[in-house]
Amino acid sequence: MKALQIAATGMLAQQLNVEVISQNIANMRTTGYKRQRPEFQDLLYQDLRRVGAASSDTGTVVPSGIQLGLGVKTGSIYRIHTQGSVLSTEKDLDLSIRGEGYFQVTLPNGNTSYTRAGAFELDATGALVTLDGYKIDPAITIPANARSVSINSEGSIQVLTDDTSTPTDVGQLELAIFVNKSGLEAIGDNLYLETPASGSPTTGTPGSTGIGSLLQGSLEQSNVNAVSEISDLIAAQRAYEMNAKIISATDEMMQATNNLR
Repeated sequence: MKALQIAATGMLAQQLNVEVISQNIANMRTTGYKRQRPEFQDLLYQDLRRVGAASSDTGTVVPSGIQLGLGVKTGSIYRIHTQGSVLSTEKDLDLSIRGEGYFQVTLPNGNTSYTRAGAFELDATGALVTLDGYKIDPAITIPANARSVSINSEGSIQVLTDDTSTPTDVGQLELAIFVNKSGLEAIGDNLYLETPASGSPTTGTPGSTGIGSLLQGSLEQSNVNAVSEISDLIAAQRAYEMNAKIISATDEMMQATNNLR
């Protein structure tokens, strides 16, 4: 009886569904996190009577046929890149992106990664870095005697130093956008890598055509909706239980067959 294997694929699919939901809920407070959603596909079919096959010598054909499905599989787990809510932190080096775009971060191996998490700090040399100490690209250095830092919506950075009352420009932030954001590869630490699916990035000044603007003193929160996730969790649990019920019913039918004399 194929029902055992079919129901087993359904249970595995819902198990993965719950794992994705748990990942979303675990990252409800992760800065810049984008929720994930699994997409499922039906498996191959067995043609017990092929549709369109000739049913007589007069040219009649089978209108629908008999196809038996073999279960379900995971097609993809994609990210939903909607804008998260903005939380005010009143910290000068915290930045949120309103609209499209990613901050560019230089990894220790020299490669460029991308992030929506704008919680930045200064290292010992005054360079603007991520929480892991990775420098942003293009590199920005804040003078040691700076007493205030101002970053406008277009990414221009100005500082006031101890010896002057006139703001000084120290750098310009740039953002990267992608044709297919879902094609980015997540590597943890709120970072993504470019892939052939995402396409090459297009960089530009915040606020320019197609690129979002910046907001200083705030961070973009996760776009996870707790109510939606709990609702999806309940649905996944019920689907898992129904597939388990099919396995139980199939086992009883096989047992009845074994007991025939």
